[in-house]
Amino acid sequence: MFNDENDFQSRRDKLHEMPLFKKGQEIVEVITQIADLIPEDDEVLQTTMSMILRDAYLLTAKIANAESGEFYDIKMQNAAIIRKAAMDLIVSYHSLKMHGFEHADYYLMVRGMLEEYRLLFVDWVDGFDKNTYLVDRWNMFNPPGVHYTDEDPDLGWDDDDDFDINDFFGDDEEDDLPF
Repeated sequence: MFNDENDFQSRRDKLHEMPLFKKGQEIVEVITQIADLIPEDDEVLQTTMSMILRDAYLLTAKIANAESGEFYDIKMQNAAIIRKAAMDLIVSYHSLKMHGFEHADYYLMVRGMLEEYRLLFVDWVDGFDKNTYLVDRWNMFNPPGVHYTDEDPDLGWDDDDDFDINDFFGDDEEDDLPF
């Protein structure tokens, strides 16, 4: 995927400069500061906050996954996970309130940041290349107008005729393969 270390560094730098990625990092930072206010002996709130932090980290991790490839269907799959995590973060305020977190109102800042994130997210998704995809046979993440029964587009790749499993596992007998 990466031709050399410079290519990796260039993609990493580009990712870290994306407004959406930066906003995701800001959200993680604020949630981490709020998490520090939770009493260590409150197991319920600690567990609740660990779920909130997991969702917050998904905001950037799944952008990185989506940006590491070019396929529309993979980008959309990651976008759906991001959307779910963001929606869970929005309603997490109620969990904090319900469990008696005395500083729950600080979390309202996160909700405002998530609205900013949502607008950046919409622009990001609108920028996905709808012409570079493999057909999603589950029919969830196909570009508009593509159905799971359609043929995969010709992306200019060579067929797998030259594929030889022994290139990966040596010249052992097939019976010795690990699967």
